[in-house]
Amino acid sequence: MRLGLHISRFTWPEGPSRLSPVLAEVAVAADEAGFERISVMDHVWQIHVNGPPEEEMLEAYTTLGFLAAHTRRANLLTLVTGVVYREPGLLAKAVTTLDVLSGGRAMLGIGAAWNEEESLGLGLPFPPTAERFERLEEALQICRQMFDGDETAYQGTHYRLGRLLNSPLPLRKPPILIGGGGERKTLLLVAKYADACNLFPGPDLQHKLDVLKRHCDAVGRDYDEIQKTVIYRFPDEPREIVAAAREFAAMGFTVMHGGFRDVWDTERFEVYRDEIVPALEAL
Repeated sequence: MRLGLHISRFTWPEGPSRLSPVLAEVAVAADEAGFERISVMDHVWQIHVNGPPEEEMLEAYTTLGFLAAHTRRANLLTLVTGVVYREPGLLAKAVTTLDVLSGGRAMLGIGAAWNEEESLGLGLPFPPTAERFERLEEALQICRQMFDGDETAYQGTHYRLGRLLNSPLPLRKPPILIGGGGERKTLLLVAKYADACNLFPGPDLQHKLDVLKRHCDAVGRDYDEIQKTVIYRFPDEPREIVAAAREFAAMGFTVMHGGFRDVWDTERFEVYRDEIVPALEAL
């Protein structure tokens, strides 16, 4: 079992003037503690579960580039990019750039988007749900094609690209993670296109995995080759984290991905380095 760090809040005690050096300290501490990946949200306003929209929020891919410069091992991704916020050709280029400049550590986290409030506020497109999922499938096809270096023109319902030139190509083909547990559409897209999924814990978690397996069987995909990650709010007690990891591992999850209180307090990473990560590696 491996750990991922999700940084979802930037309202820290010393304010925006210190965001840059403190975020660099967090990145170094997480990288050295053994977190296998670091993610940020792809939102332009803070989301309601974390605080009011007026709280500080950094643009995702600029932030990931900053994190790349301050880490050496951790994979980097959004959890997750709203498909309608960027044209897929530009999105593939951004992820490829992140991969090249990070030495092959980029992942593409992507989903259908849900935050209508911030979209309307800043003039970002937010079509109806059905269309967002159609766009998501086309974007997945485009990104996979560009990561592979296939320049063939793409003609979809919503996107039309004349030449999918992507130079330089990524150093490592960025793994694609689709976020969400929608059973009819999202998990089907995972089975068809993704290298990984990210699910929320709860009483229906095993059921979600069973649905994904049925979709894999239907499309001829090997269920076991899809990495299963679970979003998780890390408690203060290391024993609770290890106990939860055992339960998730028994279900087939290989990554616990989440945040914890006061992430800006880098001393908290010492217990992960010294106790938690070694214990999880032994599972």
